[in-house]
Amino acid sequence: MTSFEFEPLARHLAGQHPEEILEWALTQYDNLAVSFSGAEDVVLVHMASRILPGVPVFTLDTGRLHAETYRFIETVRKTYPIELEVLHPDSGQLGSLVGEKGLFSFYGDGHSECCGVRKVGPLRRRLVDLDAWVTGQRRDQSPDTRAGVAVVQQDNVFSAPDHPLVKINPLANWSSHDVWAFIRENDVPYNELHRRGFVSIGCEPCTRAVLPNQHEREGRWWWENDADKECGLHADNVRKAG
Repeated sequence: MTSFEFEPLARHLAGQHPEEILEWALTQYDNLAVSFSGAEDVVLVHMASRILPGVPVFTLDTGRLHAETYRFIETVRKTYPIELEVLHPDSGQLGSLVGEKGLFSFYGDGHSECCGVRKVGPLRRRLVDLDAWVTGQRRDQSPDTRAGVAVVQQDNVFSAPDHPLVKINPLANWSSHDVWAFIRENDVPYNELHRRGFVSIGCEPCTRAVLPNQHEREGRWWWENDADKECGLHADNVRKAG
């Protein structure tokens, strides 16, 4: 199925609750995993584990996460009946990057190279064995790069020529308010950094708290242009926005 052929399905699913979208996905694809970033997309883990106890979940350990995020990942592991896999960067690639450019090169030449080693590489190696993956992307997260996120789509970044990969975004139509209402109503655990003004949480050197009325993505890679604020995990968003 091509990206064009996914459009009617995406429109059909768009009006459904994220839990219904997840139930469809878990029924449709046996070889599927849920991605979990250590932020508010834990609601996906909560929902998926109720539908399918033991559901495969993975998260990226870049080696630069906040201590609070590591503690939160362990809380999620202990709270839900899931198979949690923690992905790590390739040690050789990481050693070469740090040896050549140091630990903070991204402040000078942009975050894409560092994210490529710490995030995109490990993700690509995991996705090659999957038929579909679930993400916590929402349209309201970035008007520049995520406004067109579909509920279901072909992943044109990580698909192989002989193995198309399906990307499912059950929260695409939810707002931050919707997510946090669900967290409160269902007693879902969340990263303690949220209490200190952090909204979009990534690596420690690249994430900061935001002020009232600032958009959540202003706390990520704040030294770069808004249109550049994707780490490569969802690079198709950038192409669509251009």
